[in-house]
Amino acid sequence: MCRLLLLKSSHLFKERVLAASYSIQCVSQIANLGAPLWNALMGGTGLDANMEAKTVETSPFCRYEYLHALEQSGCVGEQTGWRPMHLVVSEVGQAVESNQGDESLIEPTRVLAVMPLYLKGHSYSEYVFDWAWAQAYERHGIEYYPKLVNAIPFTPVMGTRIGLRFDLSEAQKEALILAIGEHLDRLTKACSASSWHSLFLLDSERQPLASQGHLERLGTQFHWFNQGYLNFDDFLSRLTSRRRKSILKERRAIANAGLRFRFIQGADITGAELEHFVRCYRRTYYKRSGHQGYLNAAFFETIVKNMADCVRLLMVERPENSTLEGEVEAKSEPVAAALYFVGGDCLYGRYWGALEEIEGLHFETCYYQGIDYAIEQGLRKFDAGAQGEHKVLRGFEPIRTYSVHEVLHSDFRRAIADFIEQEAQAVKTYMTELEAILPFKREGD
Repeated sequence: MCRLLLLKSSHLFKERVLAASYSIQCVSQIANLGAPLWNALMGGTGLDANMEAKTVETSPFCRYEYLHALEQSGCVGEQTGWRPMHLVVSEVGQAVESNQGDESLIEPTRVLAVMPLYLKGHSYSEYVFDWAWAQAYERHGIEYYPKLVNAIPFTPVMGTRIGLRFDLSEAQKEALILAIGEHLDRLTKACSASSWHSLFLLDSERQPLASQGHLERLGTQFHWFNQGYLNFDDFLSRLTSRRRKSILKERRAIANAGLRFRFIQGADITGAELEHFVRCYRRTYYKRSGHQGYLNAAFFETIVKNMADCVRLLMVERPENSTLEGEVEAKSEPVAAALYFVGGDCLYGRYWGALEEIEGLHFETCYYQGIDYAIEQGLRKFDAGAQGEHKVLRGFEPIRTYSVHEVLHSDFRRAIADFIEQEAQAVKTYMTELEAILPFKREGD
């Protein structure tokens, strides 16, 4: 992280003309772009060249409100090793070359594309693991950090990584992506960085970058898909008898514990309920990792306030009965909580925690309650978070994820390219093996 503090030169934030029709510049904070412009390209409210609104489906994590909350709360910034250097691609003629790299010169109507980009001094919270690469650099006395990362911090969710104006032709969009790829190569050198990395990007972004010869890396996650189920029992009826009985046993144990589960819409979340969630999140993170998590209370408070339409809080409570002035009053003791998001036709399970250890509570809170909710709300997909092959036996299917990388050191690049090729074969084999144990009935069962 220390090298980030040395990179103060304002030339990194100057406009850089790439071609007759494009200019690209970095901005040091997303607030300098504002919600209307960012969300027009990345966040679900597409605008055409006349600034007329259109509807575009996207992940809630790409929205201005989410990324701004990360910066505003201090979860993202130079002090945490995530220095914002967001890219803005504009039509030439709208900005004046400036020694100070004046970000106020950006004219929204001329912006063609944006990219969330960070100069990083570590590899934490990316979920596309390159620690072995960094260690190899260190063994040879070469610095791997800083590096440039195009990603949504702390969020291993596939989605838009290059926000393009929706009314551009496919050829124009591809040309812009290629121009950004070339610019990232130059910016990596200008930052004295080792490499750049685009994580969990869409196929429409990955394919042009891969066509430039950049390294393409395969990964896998596990998602649940709604096949038009009427309810949870209908879902269970599609599983083998053995798996159906196993899931029912897990759910029955939680039911016997007398716990109550309720989803709360973002606008209805109280301060006390959010405080309980944050306490659970911190406790569980500390037990697992030895620290209280990368996200703070200010971040969660901000997204609940500014993204209420997307946020769902699942409260887990133990009902109690107490007598007050001769009347029986229902009370509940909160014991766990999970924070979900909804975007388009997808449910995202993101953060959870518990104040006590109850066998099977994680599966119920983070998987089965999410499946129940997705069915009830008619959502097509449930992304319960990265990793966890134990999800497969509970009906989550392995899907492919991709990242794109460029490494400047030629010798290390060759070694990493060989590693990525071998890793891809291993991932494909792993996915095939997991597909074979999916719990769904097959023809003839």
